[in-house]
Amino acid sequence: MVPQQILWTTTKKKRFYGRRFHVSAAFSAKAKVAMSRFEPGSSVNYEKMHENINIVRKRLNRPLTLSEKIVYGHLDNPAGQEIERGRTYLRLRPDRVAMQDATAQMAMLQFISSGLPKVAVPSTIHCDHLIEAQIGAAQDLQRAKDVNQEVYNFLATAAAKYGVGFWKPGSGIIHQIVLENYAYPGVMLIGTDSHTPNGGGLGSISIGVGGADAVDVMAGIPWELKCPKVIGVRLTGTLSGWTSPKDVILKVAGILTVKGGTGAIVEYHGPGVDSVSCTGMATICNMGAEIGATTSLFPYNHRMKTYMEKTGRGEIAALADQFKDDLVPDKGCEYDQLIEINLSELKPHINGPFTPDLAHPVSDIGAIAKKSGWPLEVKVGLIGSCTNSSYEDMGRAASLAKQALDKGLKCKAQFTVTPGSEQIRATIERDGYTKILSDVGGVVLANACGPCIGQWDRKDVKKGEKNTIVTSYNRNFTARNDANPATHAFVTSPEIVTALALAGTLNFNPETDYLTAPSGEKFKLEPPTGDELPSRDFDPGQDTYQHPPTDSSSVKVNVNPSSNRLQLLEPFDKWHGKDLEDLRVLIKVKGKCTTDHISAAGPWLKFRGHLDNISNNLLIGAVNIENDAVNKVKNQLTGEYEGVPDVARHYKANGVNWLVVGDENYGEGSSREHAALEPRHLGGRAIIVKSFARIHETNLKKQGLLPLTFADPSDYDKIHPDDKISITGLKSLSPGKPLTAVIKHSDGSQDRISLNHTFNETQIEWFQAGSALNRMKELQ
Repeated sequence: MVPQQILWTTTKKKRFYGRRFHVSAAFSAKAKVAMSRFEPGSSVNYEKMHENINIVRKRLNRPLTLSEKIVYGHLDNPAGQEIERGRTYLRLRPDRVAMQDATAQMAMLQFISSGLPKVAVPSTIHCDHLIEAQIGAAQDLQRAKDVNQEVYNFLATAAAKYGVGFWKPGSGIIHQIVLENYAYPGVMLIGTDSHTPNGGGLGSISIGVGGADAVDVMAGIPWELKCPKVIGVRLTGTLSGWTSPKDVILKVAGILTVKGGTGAIVEYHGPGVDSVSCTGMATICNMGAEIGATTSLFPYNHRMKTYMEKTGRGEIAALADQFKDDLVPDKGCEYDQLIEINLSELKPHINGPFTPDLAHPVSDIGAIAKKSGWPLEVKVGLIGSCTNSSYEDMGRAASLAKQALDKGLKCKAQFTVTPGSEQIRATIERDGYTKILSDVGGVVLANACGPCIGQWDRKDVKKGEKNTIVTSYNRNFTARNDANPATHAFVTSPEIVTALALAGTLNFNPETDYLTAPSGEKFKLEPPTGDELPSRDFDPGQDTYQHPPTDSSSVKVNVNPSSNRLQLLEPFDKWHGKDLEDLRVLIKVKGKCTTDHISAAGPWLKFRGHLDNISNNLLIGAVNIENDAVNKVKNQLTGEYEGVPDVARHYKANGVNWLVVGDENYGEGSSREHAALEPRHLGGRAIIVKSFARIHETNLKKQGLLPLTFADPSDYDKIHPDDKISITGLKSLSPGKPLTAVIKHSDGSQDRISLNHTFNETQIEWFQAGSALNRMKELQ
């Protein structure tokens, strides 16, 4: 039966022209829909997912969690796939791919290298990472367009050539755009950004990956994921007063820590869910990346339905209603771990500094800061980001700003506002929120990531000057926001950020403490209020979307060989078939080592499309255990101390292979695959650590490196910076079989230790071929 095509436009939404649903004539019976949101081929098939779920449920003979329903509903072979949480690798068929501009450069360069003519699944590129916050939205956006013209042109033409939708600079942050346009209950989406799980607020499985994973999906190859465990978070009670959705994930982060969710999906459920707005659910899922979770999600409910209807997706909501049983967990399903949170008892939280899992009640932070020697004065309050830039977030912050303005009070701290999308910017400007936030002292920044990812030309403090900032962002690693390692960054809700910016100090609890107006009057802020969604339709603002042409044969994608921003990729060398002998230790890392430490962002973002140039930031933020210094390691060939990338380049030039030794949760944070590409490019062969973050471990495998873990974590202490290490057993490398490291000390003695790995058969082929991309070419 030929599907019926439904076309419609939404009032004042010219950029939403061409939303298409292909619905069978037996709409209510089949409820099979293929969705095209701007680019051809986008599809969701609830009926197919329903069939797959039933196949798996019969095989497993038990109730399924919601996570399992959606994940297993996207299995390439539901009848034959081996399924065991935490052990087996699943072969999946995601519905779509989203890429932000900093990671899209390398992803598209890899896709070009694959030789394929078009992407096999709907895919989009979002320009949000390369806009530096400096003056204000208009000036910063124009400067970004000028400075990044070469990169934007490359992404726009590559998108057009290969069938990818392109969201221009100024359109907004990838995750907000995805929530407004592409996420929906039951969809499986992967994105080249660690905060892709934001889409879980609309009941989707949205997972952050590296660019090489995105290339697999865009190439139409089944995507591999270790079968996730499922952590249940049961919510009871009701949110009210100063407590916000952000406090839920701040509390969960304090419970699970930055690695407690590794290898698991966090599934929220329970009667308390209905008191959380759809965008609030997205906030909670977004920051699930900070606990290492594969993703997070909520069950389908009326909040999601209302949001989809308000954003022009009522047809999907109607279909979701018909398949609601597949979009909620089965009764009696079991979780690998269960956490219970009573929202009625939950208090406002603030987490930090230097790590997002150091959780404190706002009522205690002043005393804790005093005791710990953290600066009490709040220098800057920053609201927005992909985590907290919804209409509701901005409205609640504006309600507090309005109270202060009514008393003649403005922010004591600097205050910045980052709208999450052009749609949010236009709507809050129309509805008066922007004026209120500006009048209280706020500077409205571009619709982009900005300071959240280090794109901040901060002038008010010098590097090394101890200071405090509070943000509604998701991450607060050392030097992440402003490149100043002495900045104490705290993450909290937009409401608390606004209150602390008004007070100018951490030693302020808005639930109990008073502000002083210029008149001398003391007053207490009333709890924030704000509409979940605008009473009128969203204002879409400017049209910032480029649809791929039907015929792209005439589109040229040029990379200038002399460019310092873009560089075509050369294949990595294949494994030589032997054990790795006498590897030098490039650096033995002490303590936390995130992807920010391995491949810094901020000013380095401009080199994300040029592998050789960006490799000059390799591990420059990691602490060397030998001397407690950053970017200062001993070159074992010359005896001189130099920068980490300089020593790596010297080793490579002299034919010396090397490895890195690290601590727990190595590679936590961003999905940036540059943290794997750079060590491979500069001659690295293995990374040996106590434990890995999920995305980084996969990225290392994709690039032909050996991510290995100590069978005995105390063996970390046996390795010295001047050792030579041989990794043996590679000829018989197989799933579950440990490798051996022979540690040769400078005094002539040796230690032998066991190293574990998580390679499956397919991933071993990546290693042997030199990379996953090399293996893809071999199979063509």
